[in-house]
Amino acid sequence: MESGPIVEKILEVHGGRQRWEGITALEAEISARGFLFAAKGCPVLDHVSVTAMTREPHFLFHDYPTPGSTGELIGTEEVRILGNAGRVVERRACPRAAMRRPAKLLCWDALDFVYFGGYATWNYLMMPLLLTRDDVHVEAVAPRRGIPPAWTCLRASFPETIPTHSTTQLFFFDERRHLRRHEYVAEVVGAWAHAAHFCEDYRNFGGFKAPTRRRVRPMLGNVVLPAPTLVAIDVHLIRAEFDP
Repeated sequence: MESGPIVEKILEVHGGRQRWEGITALEAEISARGFLFAAKGCPVLDHVSVTAMTREPHFLFHDYPTPGSTGELIGTEEVRILGNAGRVVERRACPRAAMRRPAKLLCWDALDFVYFGGYATWNYLMMPLLLTRDDVHVEAVAPRRGIPPAWTCLRASFPETIPTHSTTQLFFFDERRHLRRHEYVAEVVGAWAHAAHFCEDYRNFGGFKAPTRRRVRPMLGNVVLPAPTLVAIDVHLIRAEFDP
């Protein structure tokens, strides 16, 4: 089913194409925790400042993994840790392939988290602009049983050049065109890691809207399990940088 007009309506509700396409970067302050952090031995995030570039998959965790350092995701090619003066302290090429090693089932290091947390948060902050990219194929599909019939369901297919959870993902928008549910397989966690990501508490940030409460829970088939909360993200602030 043709999705172009639907995506345009969604984009309009979130601030409009002209405003979104004028943004060069989003600066945000977030907190994140959950079962996945404990399972992988990663510290929780408490009011951490991040920057997401809008024109390409490029993401920065400021003061991570230590005060004064920066964790940086550069597309699918590389992750690295920068020191106080911007000097590269650590780097890893092809980070997704590195996360397939058996040891990663038990523990992630700082570069692993920069990759997973960086691409995931970049994807989340880029919605719904991400659905307008020429290399992302989007189609409208009928809501399945258990989904409110008034909701709009979009199925998106992502190219290998975009670091993301899985090639195919589902996005569910309510009657106000707000993203309420996002389903995917977190492949770097495991082929079994089917998750439902719930979005709530929309706020207006200088003319564009975004959810500020995100909760991720496991799925078994099409059933969302009540626990555990795999990831809980709270967005405290978003500020947009525009073309001069």
